[in-house]
Parts: sequence; structure tokens; C-alpha cells
Amino acid sequence: MALGYLGHYGLLVSLGGLLTVSLLALPPLLALTRVAPLRVLRRDVGMPPISVWIAYACGLCAFVLLLLVAARDLKLGLLTAGGFAGAGLAFALLAVTLLMLLSRLLRGRLMGDRRGGAVGWRFALAVLERRRAVTVLQTVALAVGLMALLLLGMTRNDLVDSWRNATPADAPNRFIINIQPDQREPLNRMLADAGIADLLYPMVRGRLTHISGQPVNGQQYEEGRARNLVEREFNLSYTDALPEGNRVVGGTWFDGSKPEASMEEGIAKTLGVKLGDTLTFDVAGQRIEAPVTSLRKLDWSSMRVNFFVILTPAMMKGLPETYITAFHLPPDKAQLGNALTARFPNITIVNTELILRQVQDVLDQVIAAVQFLFVFTLAAGVTVLYAALAGTRDERRRDAGLLKALGASAATVRQTQHAEFLVVGGLAGLLAGTGALVVGWALARFVFDFPYVFNPWIVPVGVVSGMLCAFAGGWLGLREVLRQPALATLREA
Repeated sequence: MALGYLGHYGLLVSLGGLLTVSLLALPPLLALTRVAPLRVLRRDVGMPPISVWIAYACGLCAFVLLLLVAARDLKLGLLTAGGFAGAGLAFALLAVTLLMLLSRLLRGRLMGDRRGGAVGWRFALAVLERRRAVTVLQTVALAVGLMALLLLGMTRNDLVDSWRNATPADAPNRFIINIQPDQREPLNRMLADAGIADLLYPMVRGRLTHISGQPVNGQQYEEGRARNLVEREFNLSYTDALPEGNRVVGGTWFDGSKPEASMEEGIAKTLGVKLGDTLTFDVAGQRIEAPVTSLRKLDWSSMRVNFFVILTPAMMKGLPETYITAFHLPPDKAQLGNALTARFPNITIVNTELILRQVQDVLDQVIAAVQFLFVFTLAAGVTVLYAALAGTRDERRRDAGLLKALGASAATVRQTQHAEFLVVGGLAGLLAGTGALVVGWALARFVFDFPYVFNPWIVPVGVVSGMLCAFAGGWLGLREVLRQPALATLREA
């Protein structure tokens, strides 16, 4: 069954990729049949007809459709397509701007320098400006693939380090659940004897059945998280005092005179709950109701026990409950866990350090696999660079022959090509490194909600990597240009 699905999915993606390539590659090939011989002799290509642009639009639509099929989610697919389009457009605009600034800056400094290296740089800048559209295409193609690798590589480590730095050194690393009411006092004493002082929180399991009198079911929510929340039981708790690490951001905290509910702001937004709405829970067959009088913001990085919904103690009397706690267990007291399970066999101790290490191992494996896939993205960028240079090989051969005929040495022509590759690769690496930093910061700020520590090495590594990739692709595409004698080149022209 699994092999059949993989075969079907692989065939679908392959055919989609073939369709995309065909729609993007066929227009210029078909346009050759309508080119007049005189235009070929004049080397005048002219503007492509409207049918070519329509074919290109169909190719882009096929690419978006392929993303939707691969993502199997409309929102994710559209966001991915929008991300590619946004990154490509931003990189293109920045590449044009940086190329103009670099050209003006270096041209002014190199104008009076007659040394071979300076002449080569001047010629290279002139070539890049004359072929600005091709230069931007090469830069963008290389930058997108390189940014993906930088983001998954160095930036991923920075995100993990930032997350770890956001967690206090004495944050709880052990959770104990399923503590029965009669075990509360003896377990507290064992923790106190070990020098661990922490609270035991009551926990009552209940299912959300109504919001302001309206029945709740998973089918009414489009978001998967909301459906999961209403289809399972909530872990409810009760207290008179605002728990540590909780901050009221809407409404007021309990005054203790009437039934009230306090809800975490993120869950309230997900479920569409507002201040004043009445929540109805089914707890072991008993119906309890309370209006939402406050919304709380939780400090998830503290690793303390947190609850999505907290109720007033008076309305929870007589309901079946257990207790939960979290505490920091130093390495030299690790045997306390064994003593607790021996004394209370029914409890469950969760070692978050082991879980986090396992999550990190799985994350490293997934990232390594994704990085391997994005190597092909970078290879595609180098291929685009190679193809663009190969497409202008005849023109570059004539340029090289003309420079040699005017007295330029082979070393000067070679330096011109090398300078061109370094500029394209450097710009691509600069854009890729900057883009990786921006995306990493956005992930830390808006997705994971912790401070991001910038890595100053990402941009230099991106610039050097871009130069190496551009130099490799450029050398493959133009290595034959310098081999042909100038006289033979001029005769062919």
C-alpha cells in the first residue's frame, strides 16, 4: 500500500515537473521556427510575441499547481509559492540596486588605473551592465538555493541555541503526573527532604461542550489545532492566586465571589472565545459553567506547569482530580526519581531532558535530509548560471577576440571573466546570507516567540560560497572562450 502510494506520488510529481519544464522551455524553441533568416544574420532577436508570454504564464501556473499537489494543503502551497515569488522579486530588486552601486563605486576608483587587474574589473562591470537582465537572473537563481541551505544549516543551529538560551538554567526538567490526592502530602515531603520546593497543581479533566450556549464540535473549525482541542479533554485547574509566569492581558483576575474562568489568549483566539463568553465543560458526567473574565499570556519558555483554562476553586469541589508538578532535578540527585517511583508506583515521571535530546536527534536527521534535497536547488542555480553563460558563449567569444585584437592580453580577458563570476557570486551570497538572517529572525520572533541571536558568520560564509559556486558554473560555461585564437574568432564574426 505504501509503495503504491509512493509510486503514485512520485509519478505525479515527475509528470508535474516535466509539464512545468516543457511549458517554460518550449516557447523559445517554437519561436525559432518563425525567425526570419535576415534577423539571424543581423543578430536581431526582437521582442517575443504575446503567445510566448502566455506560454510562460502557463508554465508558472503549472509550477504553482505542482507546489499545491506536493504540499497537499492549499494554504501551505500558496504560502510556499508566494514565498518563492516574494524572495525572487526582492532578490531581483536588490541585485539591480547593488549592481548599480557597485558599478559606480568601483568604476570611479578604477577609471585611472591602467594595471591589468583594474582593466579586467572595468570590463567585467561593463559586461554585467550590458547584460543586466541575465546578470539579475543568474544572481537570483543562485541566491535562492544558497539561502535555503544557509537557513537550514547555520541558522537552524542559531534558532536552537536561541531557544535554549531563552530557557532558564534552573527550569524544571522533571514532570510528575497522575498524583492521587492521598499521595499529595507524602510526595511533597519527599521533595522537600531532597531540597526541592515546588507546588502541586490540581488537575481536572473535562470536555468543552458549549461556548455561550452553542454546542461545540470539531467540524465547525477549519484549523486542525482547533479541531483537536475540542475533540479531546481539557486539563483544567483551579486556584485563587494568579500562577507564576502568567500575566493577565484582558479582563480582570478572579475576585472569588462567583464562578469564573481564565483562558490562555492563544487558545481563546484559536477557538474564537471572547471575554464574557460562557464555557461549559462536562467533567465525569457533571456539567460546570463559568464566564470568561480574563485572558492570560503564559511564559512557555519557563517550562513550568501551565493550563489553558483555570477556574475558581468553589465550583470544582467534589470533582475527580489528580495532581501534577514540575521541578528542577540536579544531576547529583537523579536517584530521587527512582525513589519516587518505588514509593508511588502509579505516578509517571517525565524526563524532559531525554525528550528534548530525542527531538534534537530527530530534528537533525530531518534537517540533514532536507539539506540534501536543497543541494539540488543550489545545483539548479549553478545550472541556470551555466546555461545563461553558455547561451551568450558566441557573443563572449567575439568580445574576447575583439579585446585581444585591440591589444588586451589573455590574462586581462581571463581576469575580466573571473571578476564577472566573483561579482555575481558575491552578490548572490550577500543576498542569500542576508535573507537567511531575516528569515531566521522572523521565525524566532513570530513563530517560536523567543529572542534570536544573530550569527555574524552567515553573510561571509554566504558570500564565499556564492563566489565558489559562481566561479564553478562560470568556468564550466566559458572555459572554451579563451582557447580560441582572436583571428579565428574575428573571421567567424
